[in-house]
Amino acid sequence: MAAVTYELLKTDNRTKARRGRVHTPHGSIETPVFMPVGTAATVKAMRPEEVKEMGAQIILSNTYHLYLRPGHEIVREAGGLHKFMNWDRAILTDSGGFQVFSLGDLRKITEEGVEFRSHIDGSKHMLSPEKSIEVQNALGSDIMMAFDECAPYPADRNYVKNSLERTTRWLARCKEAHKNTDNQSLFGIMQGGMYQDLRYQSAMEIVDLDLPGYAIGGLSVGEPKELMYSVLDYCVDYLPANKPRYLMGVGSPDCLFEGVERGIDMFDCVLPTRIARNGTAMTSRGRVVIKNAAHERDFTALDPECDCYTCKNYSKAYLRHLFKSNEILSSMLLTNHNLHFLVKLMGNIRKAIEEDRFLEYKKEFYDKYGKF
Repeated sequence: MAAVTYELLKTDNRTKARRGRVHTPHGSIETPVFMPVGTAATVKAMRPEEVKEMGAQIILSNTYHLYLRPGHEIVREAGGLHKFMNWDRAILTDSGGFQVFSLGDLRKITEEGVEFRSHIDGSKHMLSPEKSIEVQNALGSDIMMAFDECAPYPADRNYVKNSLERTTRWLARCKEAHKNTDNQSLFGIMQGGMYQDLRYQSAMEIVDLDLPGYAIGGLSVGEPKELMYSVLDYCVDYLPANKPRYLMGVGSPDCLFEGVERGIDMFDCVLPTRIARNGTAMTSRGRVVIKNAAHERDFTALDPECDCYTCKNYSKAYLRHLFKSNEILSSMLLTNHNLHFLVKLMGNIRKAIEEDRFLEYKKEFYDKYGKF
């Protein structure tokens, strides 16, 4: 049996939304779920205990960054990523593909893999499907992502077709290289850009390898949201109903709702932590930019409907003071709130699906949140 399995619990009666459970060696994950990103084995500005206390069931870390620093062998010697970072729940590791392809002139793509120079010290490296799996096996994550190429937007059709076919060949090599199947599961990634026939081709090729789960990559890369939604509409239909479906790199509330409505089970994004460090909070009434002068004497909580640590203890005026003073506590408190907000939102979405009122909850949320 695969280390990671999916259990379908409930399907919404009017949409593709579904309520499920992903079973992993480090506990079960209730889906749909948002996964906080801990790129370098830490969710920025957060202690692992805080992330657990808010109800996060799984976090994401990154192969590229951990390979470069501190090095996967050091993590292996520490007993794996769970022990190294003191996190006893599930971990998903990204393959590093997106990061190396984002290096532009610092990388060169070949059939073997991607030759690149480190953004840290300029040193030369080769990240291949085999190397990505070697690193992820050493990290010991519950879910490993296949090494793929994320085509940019916009991209020429021939480029996208060649790219997805190489991604399929790389996936077969990833599967062959994966040696720790009892404790880790490998997910494949669908590519194909904005071309429906190429998405179908990619899906058929990766599903044929019979993996425990599948991701939809190559979206949220600069295309209009409506285009992303229209691509999602058919992508989900090409993936097995008995396996988890993961939409990579998406984390704004509207994208979470639209993804769930189309049958997505798993999401991740750096958005909530990044905008927190820049002084922005997600609330039930929309975004709050804490540096704005309007909050200078506002002694109310960020969000009257939120029960996170930040909202129970601090005012907008104090949070503005921290941000304007460049205090580290600003990032800590705003990150705590934003992650709590999304974790709670996904819990509410799960409950709405169970009660057959997903669309009603979506409308209620949109009416209060306002413009995205």
